[in-house]
Amino acid sequence: MVRGSLGKLASRALSVAGRWQHQQLRRLNIHEYQGAELMGKYGINVPRGAAAGSVHEVKDALKNMFPSEKEIVVKSQILAGGRGLGTFKSGLQGGVHIVKAEEAELIASKMLGQILITKQTGPEGKIVSKVYLCEKLSLTNEMYFAITLDRKTAGPLIIACSKGGTSIEDLAEKYPDMIIKVPIDVFKGITDEDAAKVVDGLALKSADRQSSIEQIKKLYELFCKSDCTLLEINPLAETADNKLVAADAKLNFDDNAAFRQKEIFALRDTTQEDPREVAAAKADLNYIGLDGEIGCMVNGAGLAMATMDIIKLHGGTPANFLDVGGSASEGQVVEAFKILTSDDRVKAILVNIFGGIMKCDVIASGIVNAAKQVDLKVPVVVRLEGTNVDQGKRILKESGMTLITAEDLDDAAEKAVKASVK
Repeated sequence: MVRGSLGKLASRALSVAGRWQHQQLRRLNIHEYQGAELMGKYGINVPRGAAAGSVHEVKDALKNMFPSEKEIVVKSQILAGGRGLGTFKSGLQGGVHIVKAEEAELIASKMLGQILITKQTGPEGKIVSKVYLCEKLSLTNEMYFAITLDRKTAGPLIIACSKGGTSIEDLAEKYPDMIIKVPIDVFKGITDEDAAKVVDGLALKSADRQSSIEQIKKLYELFCKSDCTLLEINPLAETADNKLVAADAKLNFDDNAAFRQKEIFALRDTTQEDPREVAAAKADLNYIGLDGEIGCMVNGAGLAMATMDIIKLHGGTPANFLDVGGSASEGQVVEAFKILTSDDRVKAILVNIFGGIMKCDVIASGIVNAAKQVDLKVPVVVRLEGTNVDQGKRILKESGMTLITAEDLDDAAEKAVKASVK
């Protein structure tokens, strides 16, 4: 029984740790049409297309860019995968449609302003503010291609598969031998041999091999020069005129490179992100929303995950991962409380601070100031330990606030769980 509990706790810690690391490395995600435009600048073959945010813009694009096309691909633009198999809350099935040119305006109007739900959006879905109108290519073969960062080799890793399209995750699970991985030496860069290995693994049927090798090298160039953390194309396709084309694209960029990638980071669409995470980023806080009822405010990623695990051990579920860091100001603590209380599912808040660089009296002052600005309607459990802990406890006591104090983490978690079910 103990072994099973520890296994579950370890699994959860790894899951949340992965999401936290994902947020740190891949904070910027851009839309498909933006990615296609960026790839075109690097000489990568992409379909001819135009983005539209209104029916009027759809009409203009159809008239000016596709005057003689018989069929058009209409793609919903949200920052999530699985659009093709998604469902709109309005009842429309699929976020990607191939339609006759005269029907494109109608189908686009049914997508714009509507909520699309996919495997990756969760049940709340995401709003479609733009559609991407593309020429319909005559595809003869669909494959999968991605470049990501590999922690094992500390460098870029190309992942490819001779089969592509929807549900690549299912394909990888059923036929792992079809997936090829080519690590790239970050100091040497991609070689002709590396690119050829990828092309051969894709098992091309008609596209010119040498031209395809050059396309793979251009994709790698884009990945490096744009500070990508992920470049995923599904499908990477062969066309009837024997070209290798990136028929879809998902690109993520390293947030630490924002200072030198200003043009790319200007593309950020915050309307597609969790507003709590957007607010946290502005306050320089690390926040990930979860689906529980106990809001957590902790300093340090390791302590945050330990706090969430102990909450779970006592029968509760954390509502978030919120790390205020080692040197948060009173203002940041106030912002943290605002974010926590903006979640209607939060029934109690657990503040767990171990003061090292972060001083307990600063946290305590922040809690008091937050209470003055935020209408706290849920119980707050506070556990303080470390630098200036006595001053911190005195500030809380003299504030006149109704707080639940705890002596240690186990005690704090138990009290928070009890408070959340009252």
